[in-house]
Amino acid sequence: MGSRFVWTDGNDKVFRDFYAITEEYYSSIVGGRENRRGFIPFNLSSDIGDVLLVFCDDIPAACAGLKRYSETDAEIKRVWVQPEYRGRHIASEMMERLEARAVELGYKRLILQTREAMTAAVSLYTRLGYEKTANYPPYDKLEGTVCFAKCL
Repeated sequence: MGSRFVWTDGNDKVFRDFYAITEEYYSSIVGGRENRRGFIPFNLSSDIGDVLLVFCDDIPAACAGLKRYSETDAEIKRVWVQPEYRGRHIASEMMERLEARAVELGYKRLILQTREAMTAAVSLYTRLGYEKTANYPPYDKLEGTVCFAKCL
């Protein structure tokens, strides 16, 4: 059957389920949810206006979101591919679709925040032309983050 891409928003149940999975994963990287306390208020699923879900044979396989940051910038949020679906270039295709959507919405630049320890994510973003940038608010006040940007 293949992959199916569906646009929705941060209130979608499938996305909220992915959100819970990603929260657990991100917390495990830093030694527990308490160590992410400063990040959580800036990463609410309901604040993400444009969400891309990927279904493989009708099974939820991946997600990514766009959140308005300013008049010209959108922030990429929650790029996630379930482990059993990795290696199929789903993340790259989601990123391409996010970029196209951002252009449609009139954004001039995409920004994102991740962690150096997330080497696959850093590699993906770098390969797709994202460049390290100064940490933007609120991540400029939080330790352990690295930010990227790409002009559209």
